[in-house]
Amino acid sequence: MTRALIPATLLATAAALPAAAQTHIDFALDWQFEGPSAPYFLAIDNGHLEAEGLSAEISAGQGSLDAIPKVATGAYPMGFADMTSLIRFIDQNPDAPVTAVMIMYDKPAFAVVGRKSLGIEEPADLEGRTLGAPPPDGAWAQFPVFAAEQGLDMDSITIEPVGFPTREPSLAEGNVDAVTGFSFTSYLNTVRLGIDPEDMTVLLMADYGLELYGNAVIVNTDFAEDNPEAVTGFLRALAHGVRDAAADPAAGVAAIASRNPALNRELEIERLEIALRDNILTDWVMEHGLGNIDPDRFDRALEQSALTYDFNTDPDAARVFTDAFLPGDGSLDMN
Repeated sequence: MTRALIPATLLATAAALPAAAQTHIDFALDWQFEGPSAPYFLAIDNGHLEAEGLSAEISAGQGSLDAIPKVATGAYPMGFADMTSLIRFIDQNPDAPVTAVMIMYDKPAFAVVGRKSLGIEEPADLEGRTLGAPPPDGAWAQFPVFAAEQGLDMDSITIEPVGFPTREPSLAEGNVDAVTGFSFTSYLNTVRLGIDPEDMTVLLMADYGLELYGNAVIVNTDFAEDNPEAVTGFLRALAHGVRDAAADPAAGVAAIASRNPALNRELEIERLEIALRDNILTDWVMEHGLGNIDPDRFDRALEQSALTYDFNTDPDAARVFTDAFLPGDGSLDMN
């Protein structure tokens, strides 16, 4: 991928100098402090950020799109957000100082989660049914692409806007037949409400033709230009956090519990393990390392996005993602 967003002098500085002592980074998550956020807290608690001369404050979010305007306005220098939503945001705000620098969910967690007892077992079953979808939900944002790839008649599907707090209760109560959401969120939250796991159907959109990438670490490009070594250091520390979480998921959830004592540890360990297995440590990542993209796949993803979104200008992969800050020292190797 191109490094055109970052001047060569800054790249040289990033390679030659250690991270500035105790540079602080406020980081905006996409969602609450749950299992998949473990790598961020392990990066703090296990000293990986400190080793980079960094400190960080991790803030919860309100959905996959939530961090994009926070980072674009500079309220937060870095965050975690849905890649396709970022692409659309940049298309609508071409001068916004924001770009993606590290893919975390190589296989997106976007899913349709339904119940067999309500007639949902495969994508075609959604026709004639009611789908609960929170408007800010990243999975809902990608549902039209999923529907197009599966040849679904969108007009035959009743869309019921639901809030995040009522999404899984609506499914558990049978008020909707299925919901859009992250696989590890909507599945486990519905099971926690008393629904038999055997009654659950999880249609991971990536298994049904979706080429899109999932959530990525994003950065304010003004901050990145001023602090390139800090951005690289944060990504290296995060990679160590991912490795730590994979080695000991229970310790990862313990790190979250110190910030969110009310969480269900057993549930969050399972949620973390699902995210690591299905979304983060994919076959591609295990072969190529964490964080980068497959350029050919990314081109296909951009083409797929255009199936349901009218771009103002032709999307430029180099504008929405740069590998310039990814550490080149082998720390992204997950083997």
